[in-house]
Amino acid sequence: MYTQPNSRAVSKGPCPSCRKVGRDQRGDNLVTYDDGHTYCFSCGYYENDTQVNKDPVVVPIRKVHMSEVFSAIKDRNISERIASKFNVSVVKGKDGTISKHEYPYYSKDGKHVIGKKVRQVCSKTFYSEGDLKSATLFGQQLWRDGGKYVTVVEGELDALAVSEMFDGKWPVVSLKTGAAGAVKDIKENLEWLESFENVIICFDNDDPGNKATQDVLPLFSHGKAKAVSLPLKDACDMLKNGRVKDFVSAWWEAKPYRPVDVLSFSDERVWDAFVKRGTEEIIPLPEAYGALNAMMNGGIAAGEITVIGALTSVGKTTMVNNLLYDMVKQGSKKIGAVFLEADVGEIAEKIISLECGENISVVPQEKRDNSLYREYYDNFKANDNVYLLEHLGMSDVDELFSKMRWMVKGMDCDVLIIDPLHAAVRSDENGTVDEFMDRCLKLAKETGVAIIIISHMRKPNVKDPHDVNEYDMKGSGSINQIAFNTILLSRDKMADDDYTRNSTLVQLVKCRRTGRTGQAGWLYYEDFSGRMVAGSPPELKAVENENF
Repeated sequence: MYTQPNSRAVSKGPCPSCRKVGRDQRGDNLVTYDDGHTYCFSCGYYENDTQVNKDPVVVPIRKVHMSEVFSAIKDRNISERIASKFNVSVVKGKDGTISKHEYPYYSKDGKHVIGKKVRQVCSKTFYSEGDLKSATLFGQQLWRDGGKYVTVVEGELDALAVSEMFDGKWPVVSLKTGAAGAVKDIKENLEWLESFENVIICFDNDDPGNKATQDVLPLFSHGKAKAVSLPLKDACDMLKNGRVKDFVSAWWEAKPYRPVDVLSFSDERVWDAFVKRGTEEIIPLPEAYGALNAMMNGGIAAGEITVIGALTSVGKTTMVNNLLYDMVKQGSKKIGAVFLEADVGEIAEKIISLECGENISVVPQEKRDNSLYREYYDNFKANDNVYLLEHLGMSDVDELFSKMRWMVKGMDCDVLIIDPLHAAVRSDENGTVDEFMDRCLKLAKETGVAIIIISHMRKPNVKDPHDVNEYDMKGSGSINQIAFNTILLSRDKMADDDYTRNSTLVQLVKCRRTGRTGQAGWLYYEDFSGRMVAGSPPELKAVENENF
């Protein structure tokens, strides 16, 4: 907060804080004072020799003198009557023109001027004297506690302008330190502001002002604060350009505070969201996945996160390779594949195997026919719909998300597959997993991409390998909570007979769109082809074999 007393502005220059976020294009936001400190009235950046953005050193307060010369501020269309009402005095040069404005700040009891801000007209710079830190809001001493309305603006000239437009009748005050100190200034005087029935926030119509508005509105009790939306930058500009009627209209139309993510049911956006629901593009799952598509109204929707969970060595990666292959062949979808436990060569081997119908991984190296495999490789790559992340041990989550965003925005991928979640996060701590899932959700909602996340599960039930549920996800409850769809896979990998050992039960335990859950069918892994095809319950298959 800027409270350095007894200093004068000597120059202006670029503000490093504003420049970082693309503001201060003219390079004059940062004011340098004759005692060496600098201050930006736009963002609040402060330097005092070796101290940066720290509270300034307290200096004993000297008695504050006002010039007691009152005058109209003609370049702002502010009358002498309003200026003198706020005890705003001026200093004139030898030629009789106004060189300075003096804005008084009063003690808590409203009786004593304990500080002032001085505006140098030519340079448009400010300095202060006295104790602004202990003072009330500018103009607060003029009004009794309580009443129908009070208007809060950013600066002293804005307060004079609003009072001018309301003929000096209704309470108006300004912040002491502009948008950067809005929350602190409001909190210090919240009890007085709360004594009014309505608090009208009329900050500048720019990025700092709009942010400050959103920051201070929640400080007030329910229904009390309202925000004005101005067509010009601020109240001063409205008065200066003769748009008093427009200002009054905007003031009366001030909108009551409501968090941006809270809608009235009567808001037309609610109806629009209802009409849109169900129109999202649906991406079918492979036909082999039994009843999943029927249970999920056609498959997974754009903008959804689908989590597929399974125990170790159940066949998650095999299933994912089959999923990728079938989505490309059946649905012509562009897939971004983030396989963090497989290199590009291994992925290529699995996809070529599916294309040619031969499980290449079990073929001895000397018996492989790469010229034949090349034909199948060329045939599949003709789809040009798969993009692989060559992760090379990537461990930085920010870098990973940058690559994923590029796959979606740069390569127009419809689906992102992340296998597995725990290789991406590198930690089972709840907070780490929560943050990753939250970022995935934001990416899905922002871009409309469907994200499929493969998740490990905790220690299995040794008696029943199919006794799994969504609460067995390894790491955090947010995995299932954030997911729109949760699919669980389970397999009795130690069963005596071959069919049971290679059969995977598919269960849908969560589908936010339809609410349907339950067993969705069985997948059977063909060892000779590497494909997962529609299967039958092992117990029924055993009966069929006996009858045969």
